[in-house]
Amino acid sequence: MIEEIDLYGVFLPSLLVWIVLAFLIILVLRRALAAFGIYKYVWHRPLFDMALYVVTVGVVVAIARSLQ
Repeated sequence: MIEEIDLYGVFLPSLLVWIVLAFLIILVLRRALAAFGIYKYVWHRPLFDMALYVVTVGVVVAIARSLQ
């Protein structure tokens, strides 16, 4: 079932909300990884960031589904 989130009368797809939330989380994660020097062990940073984003979206969606 596709759910929608009502934001002051504007219906947004729930996946859009989860993607934006995951993007905000990934901004914090990327800054923390850079601060701790983890990126010097990463072979291909854009590929690593994309994979980290996909995993973060999956975690956010799984948490959202478990809270329903």
